Amino acid sequence: MSREFSSPPLKVAVLISGGGTTLKNLIERIERAELPVQIRLVISSRKSAGGLAFAEQANIPTLVVRRQDYSESEAYRDAIFEPIRRSGASHVVMGGFLQHLLIPNDFQNRVLNIHPSLIPSFCGQGFYGLKVHQAAIDYGVKLSGCTVHFVDDHYDHGPVILQRSCPVMGEDTAESLQQRVFALECEALPEALKAIAEGRLQVSLDGRRVVLK
Repeated sequence: MSREFSSPPLKVAVLISGGGTTLKNLIERIERAELPVQIRLVISSRKSAGGLAFAEQANIPTLVVRRQDYSESEAYRDAIFEPIRRSGASHVVMGGFLQHLLIPNDFQNRVLNIHPSLIPSFCGQGFYGLKVHQAAIDYGVKLSGCTVHFVDDHYDHGPVILQRSCPVMGEDTAESLQQRVFALECEALPEALKAIAEGRLQVSLDGRRVVLK
């Protein structure tokens, strides 16, 4: 059932690199009036990213910015964030964006990432996709899940906004665990975005703790 939101929609840009399943989930929730968010721009790091089709179907402007076209990290940062600023987006969502990206000062604590593990476990450079879930299975942990966090200049390091967990079964494969964790991601990221849109999120003075009201 749709509903009216008391607060104006949160204007966001979404960064993708692949299939765009996170983007698709956000678009569907917005279309069902379940999420007070407006996606102003989708930027992909690859021309072949399947997620671009979801944006085009929803009439969302798209842009491709490839890392290999920029020799300096700062130049790549500017090539990403200048069009984001022009789009009017106040926040950025990394939805399966696989490039390391420096965060400019005006977007500190305004860039969100969804990671398929309980940070600080199974995160950092090289931990993405099925590799994360296989690492959790190989280690033998009994719980896995997902983490929504703010992005800083280091891999999977910024302040944690919220986490959701699920059991790791003895018969799990990386694929089956990925499916269970992705179901959690589909709830956790919209919840975090809604909290921001409604002004229910605060970051501590030391910049490490996030409180949801």
